[in-house]
Amino acid sequence: MSKLEAIDVECYAGYKANETPKGFVYNDKHYNITEILDRWYEGGIKAGAPQLDYYKIKVEDGAEYIIRYNHLFDSWALV
Repeated sequence: MSKLEAIDVECYAGYKANETPKGFVYNDKHYNITEILDRWYEGGIKAGAPQLDYYKIKVEDGAEYIIRYNHLFDSWALV
């Protein structure tokens, strides 16, 4: 697994919290998410394996990132 770095993420919250990421802050710079290219899930079925939501995203300058939401700790990370 790649190194994870904590980030602050702004999300759309519909029927559940943190439903869709809309932007994030990394190294004091704000990035607006323009497109979610892919989304997948991991864990959450077995005890001790928290549910993780992964998003492959594109930001305004065209750069692509993978970010992850950890449901157990209510935290986001840049992968």
